[in-house]
Amino acid sequence: MTTTTHPLIPNRKPSFDILYPLRRWIDGIEVKDAKFAHFICQVFPCNCPFERDIKLFGRTLFHIPPLCKLNPLYNEVVGLRFRALSYLSDTCGVDVTHYIC
Repeated sequence: MTTTTHPLIPNRKPSFDILYPLRRWIDGIEVKDAKFAHFICQVFPCNCPFERDIKLFGRTLFHIPPLCKLNPLYNEVVGLRFRALSYLSDTCGVDVTHYIC
């Protein structure tokens, strides 16, 4: 079996990730309590709070895109929120529709 790479994309060595311990810590958080799960769902919104349409006289002047993806821990936080939602709905039987956009 041979590995092929694209000729225009050089092979990169894995770079040092200073946030790796924090990523692992967030990914390792287990949701085992309904109060904690509710807290996670309330603290982390389902959509980016910075995304906006700037309007003047009913016309959209410009759109501010979601900035949450600039957060280097975005994927881990979304995963934690998903685990909290899953715990509430599957284990506790709570209706989580008010946490979903």
